[in-house]
Amino acid sequence: MTLSDGCGAPEQTIELPAGIDLSNQAVIQGKVSGAGPAYARLLDGSGEFTGEVVVSEEGIFRFFAAPGSWTVRIIAGGGVSKDVPVEAKLGEVAQVTVTV
Repeated sequence: MTLSDGCGAPEQTIELPAGIDLSNQAVIQGKVSGAGPAYARLLDGSGEFTGEVVVSEEGIFRFFAAPGSWTVRIIAGGGVSKDVPVEAKLGEVAQVTVTV
């Protein structure tokens, strides 16, 4: 399996998918630059793995999460890993920009 094979998740784009009601969801999304193929991993407040998506060719990723403190970990080729703390809030899109 290669990064381009994906994991069955919808394509990651900067626009929210149609029909997303932010009044009852918290969204964490971002853009990664300088990474080439990469994964975005979501860790909860205690550092436990919660989910992972393939970063799109444009560097975009998105998670739907519960409100609270999270960490987005970008994992790229060559053993590169970068953690970014983020606060998810109900009804908002938390934007994350990561350069690796």
